[in-house]
Amino acid sequence: MKILTVSETIENWPQASREAAQLVIKKYGEPQEITEARLIWHRAGPWKRIVASRVFYEHNFPTAHIDSVESFIDYRVPVDKFDDLARFDGSVIVERTAGEVSARCHDEQANFLALNLMHDIVTGEKTVDEARAYYGKEFLDYRRKEPTPYMEGLRFATDGDGARDPDEATLTDGQLEQAVKEGRNKAGASPA
Repeated sequence: MKILTVSETIENWPQASREAAQLVIKKYGEPQEITEARLIWHRAGPWKRIVASRVFYEHNFPTAHIDSVESFIDYRVPVDKFDDLARFDGSVIVERTAGEVSARCHDEQANFLALNLMHDIVTGEKTVDEARAYYGKEFLDYRRKEPTPYMEGLRFATDGDGARDPDEATLTDGQLEQAVKEGRNKAGASPA
């Protein structure tokens, strides 16, 4: 089996996905992992991980574009903020158990913007509506060549491994042992 280079891997990707991946390659160099459908960088810049994908998703907020580059950070989101983040931007993804939040967009600057606004929502600095309005403003300012502080980098510290939330056990060892015994009894019972 031939191992493909990055260029060979992305040459057959859709143009939009290929262009987005090339932006990441230009900034961070060769990825550490290459598959037919994904390029993965670990610990690139401020990111825990960046994934450029062959698959892209159409996204209409704040205007029509494609999402194919996902940037991950370690960050613990309180459970009561999940709905707010889903209302803010469907391309902000929270992984509670892993303690990760990611933003998936066309480029790193848009991911910075989404994650900075995610943080503002979680900390109460902005409401969902305020964050959506600010996203649109900064998106337009970027096109106007105006300052875009939320697109320049993360404006907060990430949580590291302390972001993981393994949840709470609801079953005891005794309950599990009892269930195993009951299962053995049923397995050993003769059919009626």
